[in-house]
Amino acid sequence: MTIEYEDVTDVLRRVRLSGRLDVPGTQAISIKFSGLSTPQSKRVVVDLTGITFLGSVGIRELITNAKSLQQRGGKMVIFVGDNVMVAKTLETTGIDALIPLFTDLAEADQGAMA
Repeated sequence: MTIEYEDVTDVLRRVRLSGRLDVPGTQAISIKFSGLSTPQSKRVVVDLTGITFLGSVGIRELITNAKSLQQRGGKMVIFVGDNVMVAKTLETTGIDALIPLFTDLAEADQGAMA
């Protein structure tokens, strides 16, 4: 499991996750992901295009951090690109009703800033 980030602007950050968001993978990135995805008033695009497996523990990690960021005045969106497996999993579980999903990166950036 790997995690990378890029500050696109002073308020917009992209966090890219790659690998398996199962129990070991989520544990491996949990602390760093929380630190990168929940700063005060940031807008965060979480890039899941490199995720090969998304388990319930990974979904819980996304929800927890999205709620924490929202409480700090920020907003999180998810960029799935052409990762149909991840998109379908998030849509099936209803997470897309809580955290907006995007298949286009420019639209994800705009959605985060809206």
